[in-house]
Amino acid sequence: MNRNDVTEKIIATKVAKGIKWEAVAKKIGHSKEWTTALCLGQMTATAEQAKVLGKIFGLTAEEQKWLQVVPYKGSLPTAVPTDPLIYRWYEIVNVYGTTIKELIHEEFGDGIMSAIDFSMDITREPDPKGDRVNVVLSGKFLPYKTY
Repeated sequence: MNRNDVTEKIIATKVAKGIKWEAVAKKIGHSKEWTTALCLGQMTATAEQAKVLGKIFGLTAEEQKWLQVVPYKGSLPTAVPTDPLIYRWYEIVNVYGTTIKELIHEEFGDGIMSAIDFSMDITREPDPKGDRVNVVLSGKFLPYKTY
């Protein structure tokens, strides 16, 4: 058994029971975005969170322990993603990445946006021409240090 096995069990149970990530998040006490990342194997659960997930998804004690192991981050199977939705994110970064970088450096200076001290919010935005996906990414600015 490994963390991927636990992730697959969580997904299979979610599908079989019709569970929504937002409902899981409410029981965990965190955002649906962070909770989904946890359940998909990209975050580390506390013992208490693992126990709650164990009840929701029918996980054994051993499977709950796997949720508490720090994962290998990065969930894409290929360098260029083939899933159309994920590929569009790749395309956004390819097209607008240098623009985002330039504007962040102009506003903040030489540094990076943290993906550790980070939050994300995904919502539906009604629009008469077709509903829109509204994604807000918020990361702490970390300046490069001189030494």
